[in-house]
Formats: sequence, C-alpha cells, structure tokens
Amino acid sequence: MSHEKSLFEASHYVPGSNGLLSPFEPGTRNLPAGYQLAPGFGFLSTDIVFEKDVAVTLRDGVTIYVDVFRPAGDEKVPVIVAWSPYGKSQRTAPGVVGLLTMIGLDSSKVSGLEKFEGPDPAYWCAQGYAICNPDPRGIAESEGDSAMFGRQEGNDCYDLIEWLADQDWCSGKVAMSGTSYLAVAQWITAAEQPPHLAAINPVEGFSDVYRDLVMRGGMPDTGFAERLQLYSYAGKNKREDILAEVERYPLVNDLWDDKTPRFEKISVPAYVVASYSSTLHTKGTFRAWRRISSEEKWLRIHDNQEWPDYYDEANVEDLRRFFDRYLKGADNGWERTPPVRYSVLDLEGGNRVNQPASEFPPAGAVDTKYYLHGLRRTLNAEPPSQEVAVAYDAESNPGLVSFTVRFPEETVLVGYPKARLWVEAKGADDMDLFVLVQKLDAYGTHLQEFTIPNQNAMVQDLTERGASVLRYKGSDGRLRVSARHLDKALSTDAVPAHSFDRVEKLQPGEIADIEIDLAPVGLVLYPGQQLRLVVSAHNPLGAHMPATRDCIPQNNGTHVIHTGGNHASYLQLPVLRSANGG
Repeated sequence: MSHEKSLFEASHYVPGSNGLLSPFEPGTRNLPAGYQLAPGFGFLSTDIVFEKDVAVTLRDGVTIYVDVFRPAGDEKVPVIVAWSPYGKSQRTAPGVVGLLTMIGLDSSKVSGLEKFEGPDPAYWCAQGYAICNPDPRGIAESEGDSAMFGRQEGNDCYDLIEWLADQDWCSGKVAMSGTSYLAVAQWITAAEQPPHLAAINPVEGFSDVYRDLVMRGGMPDTGFAERLQLYSYAGKNKREDILAEVERYPLVNDLWDDKTPRFEKISVPAYVVASYSSTLHTKGTFRAWRRISSEEKWLRIHDNQEWPDYYDEANVEDLRRFFDRYLKGADNGWERTPPVRYSVLDLEGGNRVNQPASEFPPAGAVDTKYYLHGLRRTLNAEPPSQEVAVAYDAESNPGLVSFTVRFPEETVLVGYPKARLWVEAKGADDMDLFVLVQKLDAYGTHLQEFTIPNQNAMVQDLTERGASVLRYKGSDGRLRVSARHLDKALSTDAVPAHSFDRVEKLQPGEIADIEIDLAPVGLVLYPGQQLRLVVSAHNPLGAHMPATRDCIPQNNGTHVIHTGGNHASYLQLPVLRSANGG
C-alpha cells in the first residue's frame, strides 16, 4: 500500500535551549584533564579534543551537524555513535537533569558531555575511543525534514558511519551504543549493513514502532509517541506527524513495515541488554535479540531500570571488553562470556543476577499450562472438566477477573509467558483486554519492586498508577480481540505474534480463541507464595513515564472469560526444572 507521510511545521525550536553546549559554534577546542562542564558534573581524567558542530553531507545532499569527542594525540581510534533526535547536548538541559536527579542518578558520576542516554566521552576517550553525538536530519541546525525511525534514518546513520570511518583520526572501526531511542536506531542502522559498522550495543529499545510504540496489542496507545513528536524533534523544518499516521493507517502497511528493522540483515556482533520491567522496551528488545542474524550475539538481562544499569561502573567495564574485542581486536577472552546472562527477581531484595546460560529461555525451562477454574478462581495443573464462564462489566470499576495459584515448593520461572483465553463479548462486537501476572506473598499481598535508586514519596506517587518503567508490578500483555489473527510465520507456541493486518469483529454469541504474549519473566516463588492472573478491561499499569498520556481502551458491554470443558483457558508459564537455573 502506498502512503504519503504527514508533516507539520515545528514551531517550538529555540536555539540553545537543549543544553549547555547547544549554541551553534563550529570549531575545535581542547578540553584539558580536570575540565568540568558545570558544577555537579564529573571532571575529565584526560585531555579531549572537542570538534563541535562538524558538517556531514548525506547521500542526498542534506547536511547534518555532529559533535566529536576524541582523545588528544595522533593515535587513530575507533568511534562510538550515539544516534537520537534528543539534541547533542540535551543531557545538561534542566528537564533532563531534573528527571535523572528524580530517579536517583548522581550527575557527578558522568561528565555531562554525553548525549542523553548515550556513552560518556569522559570514560571512553580515556580508554582510547572517540564519541560522535549527531543531530540527525531536521534536528537543531541540521538540514532536512525529520522522519521518525524508518529506513531514511538508517541510511542517514549509515552515511555518518562511513564518513567517520574515513576521518584521519579514525581507525576505520565504528560502533553504536545507547539506550532507548539510541537502541532503536541501532536496529534500524545495522539492518542497512554499513561496511564499517563493527559492533552494536542496543540497551533497552523497542524494535517495532507499530507493535511496541503506537498500537500495542492492536489498540491505539500514542501517549509516548506524542511526547516524542512534540518535544524530541526540535528543528527549523518539518517533522513527521506519527499521530496522524496512526489515525490514518490503523493496520500494518508499508509505512509501518518501513519502521520495522529487517532483523535478518543484522549480522554484526551485538551486545544486547534487556530487562523484564520496561513496559516500553522489554518485548521489543527480546524480539530483536531473537530475530537478528548475528552469529556473535550476547544478551544480558538486568534487574533494574536502563539508565542506572547503563552507567553502572561494572557494566561500563563489561561493555568496554566487548568493544575492545571487536573494535580494537583485543585478545581478551570476551568470546568466553556466556551468550546469555539473566536475572531472577524475587521482589523482596534477593534478586539473582548474571545467571549464565547458553540460550534464553535457559535449558530446563518447560512451558507449563495452568488452567483457569472459573468456579474456584484458581489456576490448576489440569483443565476443569466442567465449563464455567466468568463475566464482568467492562465499563465498571474494577472491571476485571482474577485467578490465583499457590506454590508448595520453590519455583523459578524464566522465559516467555502467554495467556490463551476463550472470550466472548455481550453487548459489544470487540474487547480490549489487559493481562497482568502478579506475584503475591503467602498472605496475598501484591509484591512490587522499584527499578530506580530513589523510592521517595514523590516517586511513590508517580508510580502508583503510572510511570510503569520505574516500578515493576508484573508481566503484562494486551490485545484488542478483533486483532487476534496470528502471523503464522512469526508465531511460536511460546511467543504468539499477531499480524495486525485485518479486523475481525466478534459476532453475537461468538466465543473467540485468543493468544496474548506477555512480557518475558524471570521470577522466583518461595514455598507458600502465589501468582495471580488478572484479566481486565482497564490498563492496570498506567502510562510508561510521568507526564505521559495513558492508553484509553474502547470497551463496553460485558466481558466473558470461558474456563474448563471445551473452552479451557490457560496461563502458560516457563517453569525452570533444572536445579542450578540453567
């Protein structure tokens, strides 16, 4: 299907508004050891050459501007690219400083020269690397119109990588690193196969704009996309209106395909970092890791939020070993790193991290069905012989139904959960369903865990009904029932994948068989503790981030969940049978 992108004028750009180094000032300067960008930030340990607002011409003649930080001296060095529209110097913008301070990150641990969510030049230049912070097409002083994700962005970053590799200070080896948007850009760029891209380090980034960002579960959820569009694409020209595109193209078409990386073409060494707790990034990060073609790929699943994890000293050193191997050719034994290092959460302070495995789920994880019992409201090992339907008013409060199971012995779950449900709508022809798997203690109390260092009263308030990436409340999934058609080529028994290319409304009296993929899980339950499966007409987690608009489901009438008999709905959980966790 052909399409025409909708663009509108960006009118809010004010030069210099992003951060301390935002003013357009082309030139080269030296930052000596001991240099401090601003009070509260760290000091440089080594001399750095700072080339500011360097012009780079792309293949179509558009000029973008980049900042380059590199070690002083004549040695040729590899370079790491941090690609995003967030402004080359946004890390020192008041809003970003306030956000990171709010979650408990200490600015003195970084120099402030890093792009928001990107690698810190203070560390990497001291280790013999350069850092490139670009303003992509249409951002700040860079020419052209902004496009959100897609192959245009991949081609632009390709051109930058090849330009960098040709600079007289560069060794010819280029990598990419960063979290969130900076990770998304890596999937997109690596699929274009720039010849001098030697390695990537995507940390917590969605990999499918349609499925992860704007139409999660087939229902419109554009709050975070709106935030991106309004506040992250600041420039003088036009920017893509992704909100209008969602309204115009609610089904998957070539526009959304263009914004989905061609995973099979990603073949460079990849060090992928994920978590179970990012309601924005978790599913997309795992999906990309599964589908990329790289023979040399590693997955580390951490137990907190991406920003504290990315700047943690031990994790930065771990990443340096990866880059040293593939950008400097160091014989440092990196290949002996386990292909998978996963975490197991207990939500009571005893998380297990860096559990080694050769794959994910680890060997010994067995997909195990727990059948819904509508009469007892339990989850059972065997399907109930009697069919029982459980109903709730989709417009009422609480508008949900739940089922629990108690574990008599320690049980570890690691892998991909899913729900297979038989559902019916009365008084409606569609259903927006939300599923959440919660851990309960022996007394039935819902266990949760903050993913950030700060847990003060303000953070408690923010995460009570939203800001879900900052507090983990369980494995979640969602589906608009009219979008239930499975993509047979991509679906597996463990991870159903929906095509989202058609609408199949429910007929009166129709009982639909649906599968809902839930976020990957790593969770231990001790004797007497419980799991609770919640099926709801409302989003139980709220929006991803503070000040972000939540998804509003389109529900009415009565939702019916069928259990037992010929309609034996179940929750499938990956139960780890091996004693050592793989």
